[in-house]
Amino acid sequence: MSKAILMIAGDFTEDYETMVPYQFLLALGYTVHAVCPNKKAGDHVATAIHDFEGDQTYSEKRGHNFALNYDFAAVNTNDYVGLLIPGGRGPEYLRLNQRVLDIVREFNTAGKPIASVCHGAQILAAAGILKDRTCSAYPACAPEVELAGGKYAEIAIDAAVTDGNLITAPAWPAHPAWLSQFVKALGAEIKI
Repeated sequence: MSKAILMIAGDFTEDYETMVPYQFLLALGYTVHAVCPNKKAGDHVATAIHDFEGDQTYSEKRGHNFALNYDFAAVNTNDYVGLLIPGGRGPEYLRLNQRVLDIVREFNTAGKPIASVCHGAQILAAAGILKDRTCSAYPACAPEVELAGGKYAEIAIDAAVTDGNLITAPAWPAHPAWLSQFVKALGAEIKI
């Protein structure tokens, strides 16, 4: 079976929620195809750094240019063992793309692991896969999770929750919990 993961990112994807999982999965030996609608391998998406500095919501700063390494138009969900959706501001417009929603539904129908963090829940809600499922996200996305028929998991910012093939977390401080649950759902075993 393939060891490839699909990552869908858009402009102003959250920097840590894109770069850290990408590099982590590569280090474990997975192939990660990073894609964005209407972009090809060699193009890039802008990232934003969201930080928690004591305000009522996160602050945002310009991050890096994250290089895409695969053509969105060439995506065939049969080629992948899992899907990763970073948060940030990208999901708010990616959820308007019908092919993005179809990809999420195809992964879900196949029972393949879907890892979503932060505002990635906006895509899950728009794809209609949250009914009767527990999902964490950035707290501002709780109404979307609930309006989509899901149960919002109000958990610590460094925690994650797994519900079947859906692995979700509120933000990048949850990377250790979120990524370990995703890897477990992929069937990988890490021995120390």
